[in-house]
Amino acid sequence: MASVAEVKSAIDAAIQQVSEGQAAVHAANEKIAEAQQSLAAALDGSGHDAVSSAHASLQQAIMELDDCLAATQAAVEQAQAYVAAL
Repeated sequence: MASVAEVKSAIDAAIQQVSEGQAAVHAANEKIAEAQQSLAAALDGSGHDAVSSAHASLQQAIMELDDCLAATQAAVEQAQAYVAAL
């Protein structure tokens, strides 16, 4: 059986991994937002259905990445609460 110190250390390592993942998701979110702006500028005035679909898909991706960030933050907070209770 692992000691309390070992459990805390493992949880801290997992939290660090989540933090690194969050940074990657945040960077991806920024890139997608930039791509959406570039697409909007390039296709300004186009009423084609494909353009609308592309915008909607990029917006959905941004929202889902935001949801991912919120979920991982909740996981970190729960892990931290558990460590504090140990």
